[in-house]
Amino acid sequence: MSILNVKPADECRFDILSLGEVMLRLDPGEGRIRTARQFRAWEGGGEYNVARGLRRCFGQRATLVSAFAKNEVGLLMEDLILQGGVDTSQIKWVDYDGIGRTVRNGLNFTERGFGVRGAVGCSDRGHTAASQLKPGDIDWEHIFGKLGVRWFHTGGIFAALSETTGGVVIEAAKVAKKHGTMVSYDLNYRPSLWKGFGGIEKCREVNREIARYVDVMIGNEEDFTACLGFSVDGADKNLTDLDVDSFKKMIAKAVAEFPNFKATATTLRGVKTATINDWGAMCWVAGKFYLSVQRPDLEILDRVGGGDSFASGFIYGLMNFDAPQLAVEYGAAHGALAMTTPGDTTMASLDEVKKLVAGGGARVDR
Repeated sequence: MSILNVKPADECRFDILSLGEVMLRLDPGEGRIRTARQFRAWEGGGEYNVARGLRRCFGQRATLVSAFAKNEVGLLMEDLILQGGVDTSQIKWVDYDGIGRTVRNGLNFTERGFGVRGAVGCSDRGHTAASQLKPGDIDWEHIFGKLGVRWFHTGGIFAALSETTGGVVIEAAKVAKKHGTMVSYDLNYRPSLWKGFGGIEKCREVNREIARYVDVMIGNEEDFTACLGFSVDGADKNLTDLDVDSFKKMIAKAVAEFPNFKATATTLRGVKTATINDWGAMCWVAGKFYLSVQRPDLEILDRVGGGDSFASGFIYGLMNFDAPQLAVEYGAAHGALAMTTPGDTTMASLDEVKKLVAGGGARVDR
């Protein structure tokens, strides 16, 4: 039995289920979106990236609940997801009208940045099939009650896609809790998503309702402040002792208001340049704080998905070990490794994560 009383694996078809939108990422490589003549295609999405990391790096049985328009782009994304080993049987397919007037699949143009030039993202995700999901569209009783799921993960990006997707999160979380499934949520505040229907006020209203059903809450200081209304005066945005202390104070406030939280976690990132960041993480589990190894001046190839990879490593540790310190170390190490490769999703192996956690370096493995 895990520290959080996670359901036994033999009682469930899936170890991890993520609810979220997956977009086709078009990556100009070392170049820029505005001058590109070619793009490399990846799949990516905040909630999906966590499930894929748990499947690909940590060997867990993963599935995805999402929706795609049934056209060539949707089929390409399905193929990319299958290459990552994530089950696609719970995806809702929607008829395509031929031009995308009523429904479409999302695109995400992302350049990595370098040095003083920061990363740039340009999303094209209006009217997507996933954003049109509404309560009642998914048979959660079948998924959580009949098939069985050990861990359910979703987040604030999906909740912000439309006026209906927050309700889908609440509906799913209620059924997950009913059947003893652990619920994690990454606040992932994106002001551009919320500004179309209510802004920060609507963001807090939706996220504070969702928080009532969450066991493991993930987010940085900005997320906790914007989405849940918690803040600490004098918080330092760099990776310093004050940053750690301010997060502790914020979590004390959050846990007092939401005693259902069994664990919380955050990454600690100090941005020096697009390719040099200070990197670490910390968590609160069952009343105690745990700080990972801090990695100052971490060299980064592609920062997108680093936080999602942290979440997958942290969840893996909580699901499978009675060791919060190990969980936060797995998360921090996996996030660091994921940012050494292109694309949103991990290319790291469990052996590489274990090696880094154990203090191993970057010497050649032969």
